Amino acid sequence: MSTYSFGVVGAGIIGAAVARELTLRHPGAQITVIDKASEVASHQTGHNSGVVHAGLYYQPGSLKARLCRRGVDLLRDYAVAKNVPYEECGKLVVALTAEEERRVRDIYAKATANGVPDVELIGPEKIREIEPNAVGRLALHSPHTAIIDYAAVTRALIDDVTNAGGKLLLDSEVTDISNTGEECTVTVDRNGQLTSHRFDYLVVCAGLQTDRVARLAGGATYPKIVPFFGQYSMLASEHRSILNGLVYPVPDPAYPFLGVHLTKRVDGEMLVGPNAFLSFGRENYKGWGIGIKDSLDVVFSVAFWRFASRNIKAAIHEFGAVISRKKFLAGAAAYAPSLDGAQSTPITRGIRAQAMDKNGQLVDDFVIEQLGRVTALRNAPSPGATSALAIAEHLAQKIDETLSKVTDGVPKSDAH
Repeated sequence: MSTYSFGVVGAGIIGAAVARELTLRHPGAQITVIDKASEVASHQTGHNSGVVHAGLYYQPGSLKARLCRRGVDLLRDYAVAKNVPYEECGKLVVALTAEEERRVRDIYAKATANGVPDVELIGPEKIREIEPNAVGRLALHSPHTAIIDYAAVTRALIDDVTNAGGKLLLDSEVTDISNTGEECTVTVDRNGQLTSHRFDYLVVCAGLQTDRVARLAGGATYPKIVPFFGQYSMLASEHRSILNGLVYPVPDPAYPFLGVHLTKRVDGEMLVGPNAFLSFGRENYKGWGIGIKDSLDVVFSVAFWRFASRNIKAAIHEFGAVISRKKFLAGAAAYAPSLDGAQSTPITRGIRAQAMDKNGQLVDDFVIEQLGRVTALRNAPSPGATSALAIAEHLAQKIDETLSKVTDGVPKSDAH
């Protein structure tokens, strides 16, 4: 039985998965999950479209590509074991122009290299066979792309942790971290009361706040989180069955994100979205409220202005869809023409915790920073949720490697 104590900052799906993995590897260990929200899965995990990504877009050999493919298998098996709805509804990435045809062939090459099963390139007739209401010149078909309720998965993972004797501290904001070579002491503000918690090892999976929490433990300034919100609209009930699965555009290299797509949810609703625009607060899920601290953090970032100067065209393009739902839906109607003039209802937006380096480049791959007895997940954008259980395995292995190097309670060297 383990005598270690572990702290995990963040009760989203990745933090929950890490805590569960530690209970499996270290039976009897004291494990505590800490989150400043009042319930688990309150941020990115609970504000997304629920897509289980197959691994189409990612650079072969990257951490993203490897952990996504491993994560899909682990997530599917876990969902089945826990009776969490999981539906392999399939996905089309649709090209409408000759230039997009070239790009969709490039995606097919990456998907094949990443070992995505049963992907194929299909023409207009097969597109209509799979999705009778969709149009396109060429499409990549990924039949095993799935949908799930990530918040439900997270609740199940946390139940596993607490059933194994772990603790869950909600409404608990981490305000300081003492990171020595022998232990970590975390100061938590819980409803105005400060308490200290000592751990042999700490894992930071804090999503939108991960850069700030990592810096408390001595982490680097970069990568820095820049929040981008994504709006979704739910189509009226008469359009719920317009598609059998998911229909995505071919990503445009002129824009930093995937673009508006059509997404079926496990509850049967059909979503359009998301767009992507700078959020004036890391947790501003509604309206145009301005988070002063978060906004100033962006305004005074030289890296952000470098990014902005290269993406003015993209910002103008996205802003049009932000202020006009008609324009927003028109993007989806290009792929499913019967949606022209469709009615929809905006739902709570999501906010991406997108890491940016000091040169203003969006960080594409997962980033892990090792700080002695603290492991910080500094970047976990999509497919972070899909990859959660595989990320947990990966981080737990790094923790075990670090612990194995401890002599007299002091790590001999950092693990990377």
